[in-house]
Amino acid sequence: MTKMDYIRERYKVPAKRGGRIIYKGCLGGDRAGIITGSSYGRLRIRLNGEKISLYYHPTWKIEYLERN
Repeated sequence: MTKMDYIRERYKVPAKRGGRIIYKGCLGGDRAGIITGSSYGRLRIRLNGEKISLYYHPTWKIEYLERN
């Protein structure tokens, strides 16, 4: 089982590398981002306009967007 598989099963979320999200925890409004990986039960997400990915909890203020 991969780390991403663990996150999907444990938290019942559709997380996958390359998936688009909206992070609703920013001051000043929501921010879009992309999932770049996972580690230790957390998602690595690079928010739009940022150069690096940071760790986020898979269910804390994260909205997963459908992939077309």
